[in-house]
Amino acid sequence: MLKLNGIDELVARVGTDLGTTDWYDVTQDRITAFAHDTEDFERIHVDPERGREAGFGGTIAHGMYTLSLGPRFLYEVFEMNGHSLGLNYGFDTVRFLNPVRVGSRIRMSARLQDARPIDGGYRFTIRQTFQIEGHDKPACVADAVVAYFH
Repeated sequence: MLKLNGIDELVARVGTDLGTTDWYDVTQDRITAFAHDTEDFERIHVDPERGREAGFGGTIAHGMYTLSLGPRFLYEVFEMNGHSLGLNYGFDTVRFLNPVRVGSRIRMSARLQDARPIDGGYRFTIRQTFQIEGHDKPACVADAVVAYFH
């Protein structure tokens, strides 16, 4: 894990890879819990037969489930100290490129794309690439924007 002491240390890393997480198991229990939390019960996520009928071989994770793992994975990639507040600022782009089938393992790599000053701190654009074990094509690529304040 990368340990950073202050916003300036993160600014200095623009254009570099911040790291890659360990593999994470995508289980039906996790997908179903996400469906309950979001009340998104699309059958391809919760009904294996419907997932097979749709050509996925079983259920697949919600795209938003995959994306929602970003903050969890960022905590695994780097630790930020020496700031007063860190906030999810949104996303510039998000693309879901490959379905994540139940039983898959995924991980995320993070690359610091940009840093821009804002009132009281900086906003950082972090390219999050969600990889599926055994697949060349990623599940999701998202440009997350995170703000850190002095």
